[in-house]
Amino acid sequence: MKKLLPLICLILLTVLEAGAQEINIIPRPNRLVAGKGQFDLGSAPAIYYAAAAEREAGFLQRALQERYTLRPTTTAGKARKGSISLEVSPKQAGALGSEGYRLSVTPQQVTVQAATAAGVHYGVQSLLQAVDSSGKSPFVPAVAIEDQPRFAWRAFMLDEARHFKGKQEVKRMLDEMARLKMNTFHWHLVDDQGWRIEIKKYPKLTEVGATRRSTQVGPAKWKSTKQSGEPHGGFYTQQDVRELVAYAAERHITIVPEIEMPGHASAAFAAYPWLGTRNEQVEVPVLFGRSFDVYNVVSPKVQEFLRDVLLEVFALFPSKVIHIGGDEVDYGPWEKSPQVNAYMKEHGIKTYADLQVQFTNGISQFIEQHGRRMMGWNEIMGINIHPDFEEKKADANAETELAKNVVVHFWKGDVKLITQAASKGYQVVNSINGMTYLDYDYSSIPLQKAYGFDPVPQGLAKEYHANIIGTGCQMWSEWVPTRGEMHYQVFPRIAAYAEVSWTNPARKDYDQFRKALLPLLKVWESKGIYFAPLADAEAKKAQ
Repeated sequence: MKKLLPLICLILLTVLEAGAQEINIIPRPNRLVAGKGQFDLGSAPAIYYAAAAEREAGFLQRALQERYTLRPTTTAGKARKGSISLEVSPKQAGALGSEGYRLSVTPQQVTVQAATAAGVHYGVQSLLQAVDSSGKSPFVPAVAIEDQPRFAWRAFMLDEARHFKGKQEVKRMLDEMARLKMNTFHWHLVDDQGWRIEIKKYPKLTEVGATRRSTQVGPAKWKSTKQSGEPHGGFYTQQDVRELVAYAAERHITIVPEIEMPGHASAAFAAYPWLGTRNEQVEVPVLFGRSFDVYNVVSPKVQEFLRDVLLEVFALFPSKVIHIGGDEVDYGPWEKSPQVNAYMKEHGIKTYADLQVQFTNGISQFIEQHGRRMMGWNEIMGINIHPDFEEKKADANAETELAKNVVVHFWKGDVKLITQAASKGYQVVNSINGMTYLDYDYSSIPLQKAYGFDPVPQGLAKEYHANIIGTGCQMWSEWVPTRGEMHYQVFPRIAAYAEVSWTNPARKDYDQFRKALLPLLKVWESKGIYFAPLADAEAKKAQ
């Protein structure tokens, strides 16, 4: 009998798990046990809430009304039988962390418990996904869930510098991120082809830098000689930004702005030519790819400009992290600048890579002095990851060490660079392009490949795993001008990345994920989201 007991337990667990899989939640909870019976929502049960979860109670109330025409009431205080209870207790932090939750559903009661309002929010999202509305009256199957995320950084990035999408589309993306328990909206607001955020001290950044006269188009993409012949523009006022930051915060999402420096800033040079190393009047580029000028980082006036911009950014964004880009910097203009070379000689700076790292460290220090942390693409470490760039072929790697408080955002290069950064103590967000770039078509990154991504690289010693703080999926928009095209590229892959960043690898199951996607596709359809059909997303007949 003793020998049979483990087998019996295994069989019972398998049966329970099989039942649990009928509850389709994305990202998949890390512990889920199905119960017996169900909780009927048809009677519009009252929602009781702890004071810290008042906003979450209001959200649940509105969701039940909009989706199922139910009219539950909300009341502060302890729950009664037959109700829904949203409970917040800081004592739960030891077991659940700051974002974990417990969801208990019995025929008599629904309870969400968490240490924070964020945890309650995630529990509510799971509850809403678990609702079965296939019959006459909606219900929630009995279940016990204990869940918390694998990573603290669970991001979606939207590039609006290349193609401006607008406030309503950002809100739509924030809504879907919240549904999928993603907590970081990385907002790429500045690049060569457009400056999209109002800076009051420098109004020409948007008066001039927010509009280009035409746009490179055509199936040849980067090699195309075709132009749209039509202006493209748009930007966010500071009031727009405040509105969107508040909208995101209500959904427990932090907006992390990216203000590119020292490269990818031609739109700024079009507005203020003295910012560039060449000090030449240019237009906002109509071609994509890199434009060959960079900030004159040795100029005190340029350094003052960048600090001024960051001060206005600090005032708008409460995020503890500020992204400065730092990728694909062309050193050619610095090489040709007498002022830059004189500065390097005076300060004993050996290479242009060292100059970039020194500049980056100075910006990092300024950001830190204002209670924030700097983040940048992994070129900020001073390692050349672009051997195909002609002007970088002779570049040496920097000897100057990047400041330790910086978050390194890995996107390109040998995966060993992640291991090196993590083992040196840097916190790393792994967004390697071949696995997470949403502008890549489905033949390059099909849905199953996206789902199979692990942000922790093989070979990284366990003692450094905690330095991989998460991942992001990036929607670069050079060749994605409309919202429908963007939806096709993002959905359904964003759901795969949400599960990558939340669910422990041992709990992941692609077949189960695919099954859980089916009701989510119906939700997206009802929201006017033009997602890629699964046959396309799985590259069976991708366009």
